[in-house]
Amino acid sequence: MNYDVYLEKLKAGQKGINPFLDFLGAALVELKDGYACFKMPVRPEYLQGAKAMQGGLMVALADETIAHAMMTQLTPEEGLTTIELKSNFLAGVSGGELTATATVFKKGKSLMIGDCLVTDNKDKNVCRVSATFLLLKEKSK
Repeated sequence: MNYDVYLEKLKAGQKGINPFLDFLGAALVELKDGYACFKMPVRPEYLQGAKAMQGGLMVALADETIAHAMMTQLTPEEGLTTIELKSNFLAGVSGGELTATATVFKKGKSLMIGDCLVTDNKDKNVCRVSATFLLLKEKSK
C-alpha cells in the first residue's frame, strides 16, 4: 500500500478510503511526523447496557490513531500490523466527543511502538493505550 497517497487523501477529507474510520465517525484533526490526532463522536449505539461507551471502541480508535502516526514514518517498502496492545480504562464516557492523540515512541528494524491518550470533550483522560506493531517488509522479486 502506498501510505503517502492514502494519508494525503485522508488529509484532504476523502471518505471511503478507510471504511472503519467512517463507521466510527472518526475525523482526522492533525497528522505530522510520528503524530496523529483523531476526533470521534460518542453515539448512542456505542453505549453498552450500563449506558457507558463500550471500551473496545475506544481501544479501536486508539489503535487506528497509533497506526496513522506510524504510517507517517514508513518507507514505501514497509507496511504494518498490530501484534500487541495494552489498554488502561481511566474513566467512563456516555456522551460528547473523544479525542485520540498518538505518538510513535520507537521505530526499530522490525517493530514500532506507539502510545495514545484518549480524552473526552472536557479534556478528561478516559483511556491510555500502548501498542507494538510489526513492520512488514516488501520482499524483493
